[in-house]
Amino acid sequence: MSASAEATRLLPRPMLVTLTVLLCAMVLVPVSYIVLASLNSDVGVASGEFWPSSFSLESYTKIWTTADLSTGIVNSLIVCACTAVASALLGTTTAYVLVRYSFLGRLTILRGLVGLQSIPGTLMLLPVFVLFSSAGNYLGLTVIGTRWGLFVAYLTFALPFSTWVMVTYLRGLPRELEEAARTEGASTLVILWRIVFPLSLPAIVVSGIFAFLLGWNDVLFASVLTRPETHTAAVALQIFGTSQEGGALPVYSQMMAAALICAMPVVLLYLTFQRYLVGGLTAGGVK
Repeated sequence: MSASAEATRLLPRPMLVTLTVLLCAMVLVPVSYIVLASLNSDVGVASGEFWPSSFSLESYTKIWTTADLSTGIVNSLIVCACTAVASALLGTTTAYVLVRYSFLGRLTILRGLVGLQSIPGTLMLLPVFVLFSSAGNYLGLTVIGTRWGLFVAYLTFALPFSTWVMVTYLRGLPRELEEAARTEGASTLVILWRIVFPLSLPAIVVSGIFAFLLGWNDVLFASVLTRPETHTAAVALQIFGTSQEGGALPVYSQMMAAALICAMPVVLLYLTFQRYLVGGLTAGGVK
């Protein structure tokens, strides 16, 4: 490392190494225990074993019959994927209008997008439930207990965040590209599809992944707005964990295996779009 970089280092090297090791240990030790516990037997985990006396994948096979995990994962994938795609596309088009056009109420909408992030989800649970119940009564539609009802609820919270992410990103895109396309006769839709969307792909991926995680990690709304056949993976995992409380032998190994299985789609999502995440979170547009 150069002398100038060494001089501007915020922490001394020994302290930096120690802090890095501690942070890594805080992450890796719990994850290692979950993995080892999932490969252990329920009796071994209950007795306090950290290192399994014998490794077995039995918990990964039992969990599909012990808990209704397959139905929950399918429901979560469908709802969260639709929320991510719809939120990313609608957020991009909405942000484009807010950034490129001036109209009455534009600043109010932008401020509202920021203000909506401060509203806790627990505060909105009852109003959303009453609204969906009223829609079912007056319109004759079944909203509560359906996947699309949960999708609408998730989109309500994901869309403001996705729109604000895209507003921040689109402000950095040069207008010259769009102006050159307009001189060639391109319409607004063509500009969006061939210029804005490709250049904004990192930010679109970021907003889509955050919308996906919002639905994947949610338990509160999913437990209220679904029924057994539409339960998400988080709700299925919660029901499975609650049902084991007070049992003669809690199936800790199976609970750890179920937690790892539910976390796997998110891990794969991050690994797949890792380079887009870095670009979307650090770049402010095309320089």
